[in-house]
Amino acid sequence: MAHKATVLGLVTLGATIQGYSMSVFLFPHFIPSGGAGGIAVLFNYWFGLPLSVALWIVNFSLLAAAIHWLGNASALGTMYAITVTSLAVQFFDNPVFLHGGNAWFDLLFGSLILGFGIGILLKQGVSNGGMGVIALITAKYRNIPPGKPLLILNGSVFLLTASIIDWRIVIQAIICQWVSTKMVDFLFTTKLSFLPVLLAAKRKK
Repeated sequence: MAHKATVLGLVTLGATIQGYSMSVFLFPHFIPSGGAGGIAVLFNYWFGLPLSVALWIVNFSLLAAAIHWLGNASALGTMYAITVTSLAVQFFDNPVFLHGGNAWFDLLFGSLILGFGIGILLKQGVSNGGMGVIALITAKYRNIPPGKPLLILNGSVFLLTASIIDWRIVIQAIICQWVSTKMVDFLFTTKLSFLPVLLAAKRKK
C-alpha cells in the first residue's frame, strides 16, 4: 500500500512539473512540447478539428497502444498523468506565475523542467501521453532509455508540421526535445531515492 501511495505521489509530482513547464515557460512562446501536439495541429490544419478534440483523438489512440503493450496499470497511470498535467497547465496559466521572460532562456529552463517531470513519470512506468507511450514501449522491449526514441518521434512530427505550416517553430521545438530528452535519459538511469523519502516525510506531517 505504501509503495502504491509513493508511486501515485511521484506520478502526481511528475505530471504537475510537466504542466508547470508547459504553462509558464513553453506555451507563452508557442513552443510545442511534444509530438502529440504537433499531430493535433496538423489535424486542425487539415480537417478543421478543434485542437482539444484532435489532441484527445491522438492521445486516445496511443492509450489503446499502452493498454495492449504496457498493460492496464500503465494505461490508467497515463490517463491520470494526462489529467493532472492538464489541470496544472490550467492552474499555472495565471499572471501570478507568468513572467514574460526571454524566449531562449525560457526554452532552455522550461525544457529542463519538462524533462525532469517526464523522467519522473517514465521511471514509474507511466507515459506522459502522446509519443511518450511509443517511447516507453520501445524502452521496455528494447531495454534502452526512452529519451532517444522520444526525440526521434517528436522531432519527426515537428519536421512534418513545420514543413506544412511554418518552419519557424521547428528549431525551438527540436531544441526543446533535445534538452528535455537528455534530462529524461539522465533521470531514467539514475536512482531517485530522495523523492520517495521526501514524499514519505510529507505524508507524516
